[in-house]
Amino acid sequence: MTKISKVMIVACGVLEPEVRHYTRDASHVVDMEFLPIGLHENPPLLQQELQRVIDRAEANPAVETIVLVYGLCGRGVENLRHTRCPLVIARAHDCVTLFLGDKDRYADHQKKHPGNYWYNPGWIRDKASPGPEREAHLRKQYEEKFEEEDVAFLLESDREALAHYDRATYVGLDVGDTAADEDYTKTCAACQGWGFERIPGDPALLMALLHGPWDEERFLIVPPHHVIRMTADDSIIRAERESEDS
Repeated sequence: MTKISKVMIVACGVLEPEVRHYTRDASHVVDMEFLPIGLHENPPLLQQELQRVIDRAEANPAVETIVLVYGLCGRGVENLRHTRCPLVIARAHDCVTLFLGDKDRYADHQKKHPGNYWYNPGWIRDKASPGPEREAHLRKQYEEKFEEEDVAFLLESDREALAHYDRATYVGLDVGDTAADEDYTKTCAACQGWGFERIPGDPALLMALLHGPWDEERFLIVPPHHVIRMTADDSIIRAERESEDS
């Protein structure tokens, strides 16, 4: 499918600098909105926020197509309702594929290195990646919501969840201070007792998502009155007609 002339971009904040960089002076972009990075940890809330922005986009007659700069993200993109504008989304499990530029490249690396933890500029900015700042960052968040006993339990659970990783891999698109991001990833790897690897990023997939054209191999175009569904194969997602009682 060729690109639609007027689009609204709805993106995760993890890719905000890259999206802004690759759409500078792009006349076909009517509007864009960036949602908080951590929403992928709560897929129902991510779905709720995406629906809010989609509703806003569909109320704007200038918007013809809504581009979602997301992956499947814990299935948070499923069941999004839209009645006028088609949705376009990359066939990707998460944002790492958008940095790597190819879902098969992502799958191949995960198969070869199952203990790999990905680092990219957005996660580093948010201080969410495992490293010297993570526990203090999480503690501050937890202490605002929970009692100290619960905070201790949650922090220990986080340590246990990271126990099977053994490698920190940095991937970026050369937007921003790449050298500083790489150095920080090396510091995090040393802090965790992991190995370090840098993989060159590839902006081709993100560029095509933002500007088109949208081929079926790399992208899913979801017509109005259809929803996104996860698949059990390497296509990752498919479009399904809305059920009348849903």
